[in-house]
Parts: sequence; C-alpha cells; structure tokens
Amino acid sequence: MSDRPLIYVLNGPNLNLLGTREPDIYGHDTLDDIAGQLEDRARDLGVEVDVRQSNHEGHLVDWLHEASSRGAKAVLLNAGAYTHTSIAILDAIKSIKVPVIEVHLSNPHTREGFRHKSYVGMGAKATVAGFGPMSYTVALDAAAKL
Repeated sequence: MSDRPLIYVLNGPNLNLLGTREPDIYGHDTLDDIAGQLEDRARDLGVEVDVRQSNHEGHLVDWLHEASSRGAKAVLLNAGAYTHTSIAILDAIKSIKVPVIEVHLSNPHTREGFRHKSYVGMGAKATVAGFGPMSYTVALDAAAKL
C-alpha cells in the first residue's frame, strides 16, 4: 500500500466497452488505456489512483462508501447512464465527506434531452465533461489539488 493520497476512479455501466462502443461519441481509447494514462499522471502528481468499473449500481454505491472509510482524497465518478437516473448514487455522494468530481467523456448537454439532468452533479463538487479521455486527467489534476 502506498503512502500517497488515494483517489478513486469509479466507472459505471457500459464503460467496459470503451474503444468499441460508439467511438464517434466516446473515442477509441479503452478503459484500460484511460486507466494507464491516469496511473502515469497520478505518479507525476504524487497521488495513487484506484480505477474500477461496474455495470451494477450497488457496486458504485459500495465503492463510494469504501472511499470514505479508506480516507480517500477524492473520487472521480463517471456513473454512465446512472448519472441521469440514480438517486441511490446521489444519496451515497451526499452521505460521504470525500469530494466527488463528476466526469464525462462527452458533453451530456449537447446530447439527448434525458442526459441533461445529472443526479451525480447535484452532489458533486464539480463536473468535467466533453474533453474525451482528457476529462479524466483534468479531473485528476483538480482532485490532486483539493
């Protein structure tokens, strides 16, 4: 275990399909590619990242609680479609003291109307969206400075 500050990077449903899923929207980088970029950047910033993905809402809730109990510095959360539907994830964010930064590869506000409402954003400290994989590194840079 590292003595560097820990930042969780949590990814929701269908993000395991990055690289092949709608590359015109989400790009060609896989989640493993993004995780590698984050690990490299984390070393430069003097922090550690714990990158996880699940298609199950309850896992994301459990991991938010775990981030708090482990004393994480921050959480980067790309909740995927749960962003727009999950009051459970909003409640989990509001129940912890760890700052959460909402992350999106695309800009939800330029897409379908149902994507314009973000329950995650209602509890998050900030949102970084629309920069493709760079959204994660921008969010990590911000999280490291919190």
